[in-house]
Amino acid sequence: MTPPPAFPAILPVVICALLLQACGAPRPRPTLLPAPHSPSGAAAKSGASVSDVRPSRTSPDDVNETAAGVFGDSAGLDADRANPTAPVWDMDVHSYETHARVEHYVNLFSGSSRQYFQERLSRGTRYQPMIREKLRAGGLPEDLTYLALIESGYDPNAYSRAAAVGMWQFMSTTARAVGMRVDWWIDDRRDPAKATDGAIRFLRDLQKQFGSVYLAAAAYNGGPGRVARGLTRFADELKGVVGDAMFFGLAGQDYLRAETKNYVPQLIAAALVAKRPERYDLVVDSLPPYGYDSARVEPGTSLAMVAVASGATVEEVRYLNPSVLRGIAPPDGSLWVHVPTGLADRTRAALDSMPAEEKRGFREVAVTGTTLTPTTLARREKVTVQQLQWFNPSLRTTKSGRLVSGQRLRIPAAHALQFARDLPDPGIERYGSTAATLSNSVHLVRRGETISGLARKYGMSQAQLKSLNAIKGSRLVVGQKLTVKKIATTKKAGVKRAPAKSARR
Repeated sequence: MTPPPAFPAILPVVICALLLQACGAPRPRPTLLPAPHSPSGAAAKSGASVSDVRPSRTSPDDVNETAAGVFGDSAGLDADRANPTAPVWDMDVHSYETHARVEHYVNLFSGSSRQYFQERLSRGTRYQPMIREKLRAGGLPEDLTYLALIESGYDPNAYSRAAAVGMWQFMSTTARAVGMRVDWWIDDRRDPAKATDGAIRFLRDLQKQFGSVYLAAAAYNGGPGRVARGLTRFADELKGVVGDAMFFGLAGQDYLRAETKNYVPQLIAAALVAKRPERYDLVVDSLPPYGYDSARVEPGTSLAMVAVASGATVEEVRYLNPSVLRGIAPPDGSLWVHVPTGLADRTRAALDSMPAEEKRGFREVAVTGTTLTPTTLARREKVTVQQLQWFNPSLRTTKSGRLVSGQRLRIPAAHALQFARDLPDPGIERYGSTAATLSNSVHLVRRGETISGLARKYGMSQAQLKSLNAIKGSRLVVGQKLTVKKIATTKKAGVKRAPAKSARR
């Protein structure tokens, strides 16, 4: 009987390979690089292996894997195409699925961390359609959605010890550099759609710079400067290595931080497991897809009044607007707020009919005299001092703790406080105990900036700037951190250095 066209002449050989495997013959194991050190810690203690979690029956996936081992990745892809129900990846995961670190994380995600991974995969079903659509429109592989999985578990409010925030774990400076608003009132890193747009802009620039999705991912984690310097430093060792294999070549040079070395293997493992959950006995619950309509509101409008105007619940409006930190639109400008799909027109019409003082989330009072303190004012207005400070980040007091006379302060309305959040200033980033200020020692590249312009700005020659940052060409990437000439040094006593993760983006 002639095999179907989708299985060309490779099918008999694949079947033979499977029979040999069933009889105990070892499976060919392509090795591009020396195997990394044995895993340690919780993952090693789990004792799991790929064979522990795979079904005992021969499945289309087993055919694909054996074909990949015998013929390389192209044969595996041919077998995938032959099976209409097989998952398809738009990143090259097949070439690296037998890499030791990838297998380690596959075992971890399907073993000791199964429950954790499963819960986050379920949460991701809400956001993945939106993320995939944006990645596709941005010309990036849709499977980069799994970066958000390993970064935050698709949590819009994730907050790291290094002050990286949101689903895509941006530092505030990098977030601003790719077009997000991050200040006392608004933190776009917490908005799933805006943060995804920012991540795509950053990743697209990184891919253009390095010519590889996996190098772009490594630079997203460890910083483009470090990856660029590594490629320059180990150019001889990496001679002849191209494309995505370049990441694994660089990772084998004992140069990248451990977190960055493991980042791409985690991404590949997450993609392998997430697209075949049934193979690893994972149960992923599907949630309603993330979506909303938007309505523009006036400065200071309370989210509570948006809920009233739209007819949505408090929980719905709070969930759709995680970037609004103090429960109101910024006092200095209007804002597009999110409401459930289909309610934008109703919201606009209802808000337009409300008196301005009713929908505003605060009223103002003038400070007169020299005896009033924040505590006495808060007590008089029936709010706490903390709530007073939420709405007055520039509140001024004298050395004796009295309020400075003549300033106007916002007194929050009770309905606005219903949505206000107790969060630190998102713009604060901490650096070393003895270091130059960010603008003096490190420059974060913004759109439109050039090497010649930055060299002039910091009083350096272009050659000095390029040499200091191991830059070969003339192209800069938005979000790239450049070491520049120090103009002044500021001593910051008692401030601890943030973890290494804070330096990446």
